[in-house]
Amino acid sequence: MDKLTNQYIIERLNGKFGEDVEILGEPHGLLTISTSKTRIIELLDYLKNDENLRFNYLTDITGVHYPEQEKSFAVVYHLHNLFQNFRIRIKVFLEKENPSIPTATTLWKGANWMERETYDFFGIVFDGHPDLRRILNMEDLDVFPMRKEYPLEDPNRVDKKDFYFGR
Repeated sequence: MDKLTNQYIIERLNGKFGEDVEILGEPHGLLTISTSKTRIIELLDYLKNDENLRFNYLTDITGVHYPEQEKSFAVVYHLHNLFQNFRIRIKVFLEKENPSIPTATTLWKGANWMERETYDFFGIVFDGHPDLRRILNMEDLDVFPMRKEYPLEDPNRVDKKDFYFGR
């Protein structure tokens, strides 16, 4: 087995997925790639089970809201190869209206709560999830609080007026 490097991973992914995987960058040395929601489970399975890559630990799943972009939601996966202490980030960009993506619980049971949290805060639906419901917020909450659709502060508060801060 070869020592993992970003270049080695890029070559393996290009050989297997071609143009279905896009390299977004390497901030602070962390390889960040993107794929479509139709290929994400196949990509995650390959990264987990390929004997040369072995990204066997799912560190995190979360969401990001980019309100100015056409595909305004992203689901972000962080994987870790515990054998060589190497990490990778995968992003899948989703449409603004009714964002959904296949569940990763078929590969990692631990994805269950991470996906529930992402659904709870961003409203991203994980198709095929065994128990997709709110995990931290109230069941009857009809908004998703981490979306950048709401004002950060109450505009009616008098103690937050600009003139108090010399503006």
